Amino acid sequence: MGPRTRVVSFDSSAAMLRALAAHLHGRSLPALGALPGRAEPAAAALGRLINALPAAAREAVYTWSGSREATPPERLAEVRSEEVARWTAGLYPRRDYPAAAIGSSNGAMVHLCAALGIPWLPQTFLVTARRSGISPDEPAEDLEWGRRISPPLLRANPDLALHQMLDPNQDRLMARRMTYLRLKRLRLGETFERFLGATLRRNATIFLVECALRWPTTRLGERHVFQFGGLGGATVREFFGGGPRVEEYLGRYGSRRRWHPPPPDGESPEAEWGFEPALAGDVERFCRERGYRLRRITFEQPEDLSALVADLYRFWYARRGMPEAESLQVGSFILLQPHLAIRRREVPFWMAFNTEPSAEALERYLDAAGPFDNIGLTLFSHGVESVGVVPIGRWRSILGRARRRGAFVGVDAARYPRDFAVFARHHLSLRRSAPPHPLPQPLTPQELEQFLERAGESYPVRWS
Repeated sequence: MGPRTRVVSFDSSAAMLRALAAHLHGRSLPALGALPGRAEPAAAALGRLINALPAAAREAVYTWSGSREATPPERLAEVRSEEVARWTAGLYPRRDYPAAAIGSSNGAMVHLCAALGIPWLPQTFLVTARRSGISPDEPAEDLEWGRRISPPLLRANPDLALHQMLDPNQDRLMARRMTYLRLKRLRLGETFERFLGATLRRNATIFLVECALRWPTTRLGERHVFQFGGLGGATVREFFGGGPRVEEYLGRYGSRRRWHPPPPDGESPEAEWGFEPALAGDVERFCRERGYRLRRITFEQPEDLSALVADLYRFWYARRGMPEAESLQVGSFILLQPHLAIRRREVPFWMAFNTEPSAEALERYLDAAGPFDNIGLTLFSHGVESVGVVPIGRWRSILGRARRRGAFVGVDAARYPRDFAVFARHHLSLRRSAPPHPLPQPLTPQELEQFLERAGESYPVRWS
């Protein structure tokens, strides 16, 4: 990424984009794309050394590693949305695609695109601004600091909306040294239009991925809102009103009993996962002009798509005459490997995080789908025992639902949720654990429609 891009690699959209692009090139993604494959064993060994450190030292390493990617605030004006678009489009192989997806970041959607063999263009990307001297538990100070530094960034990018975000629950370690600036496209832009026009077949389909999740926000400008908290283990009520879980969590850090965020004055699309509707009109216009078919995929919660895509994989494998898929591979946040899931004939189930709502989504799916012979589970580690994080014992209980073998993949259970070796080890573990099969022929858009017709209204996802 060049100096006018400045997208951080640990963000959901960047990591998912790289994983999908790697699959379309016919390969998996070592170390989240941050390192070449040959460096992955050394990275895993370094991770094991970091895991041996005391908890406070591991937290410090996590904070430092993330802050290396933060942009000095005086250089935010160098960010250009078209440069980000050129980097995005440049990751994909140039070929004729039957379809493309545009919109919300979503791990299940990445698996859907991998099955179809098509690219995805994310609406949202993350730039972080380097700062110090502001506690993660002081949202009013973070808001004012963001208000001061953001005007040059917004002036340089009139096609973007800024969702400044502070989540002291799950992003506590990163928020010590940086502010999260999530940027959402309001229109496709020249680069994305040119990429789609050059790679989509005549009469191709564009899938508009729209997560309708919203969050209370405080408006700071026409295209700038501040969001306190985010999707995860803590509820909106806990972020804004406190409660026993918040008091216990903050007490461990010697902080206040509850947070005192600026009062929200409305709701906006959730910063990381929500879809900004302004882009939909521009995509509709583009489809009309080019003769593409527009298919809108709308859902409320990010994990609403996960069960549908998991069952779609079982349908796809059966269509290709493969033995019934009896292995479930569960990914977490940015820890997903679509290429290896397909090569290993596994059913992928994506969880947004490692928190209670994610565990409940996985349990609901297992209740509905019935037992799998094998369950592999990779857990994202964010470095703190935050409100709503699921203890390792509950994850073990879920693995115990496998008929033959349930196992963590690349996870150091004794160090979770401060297991920093998992970022390199999850790929190594998947790649080494079984010989891969040849890639099947991609699922066709017509087969997808057949699956959806059979499914009816079985899933909380709207297709229109």
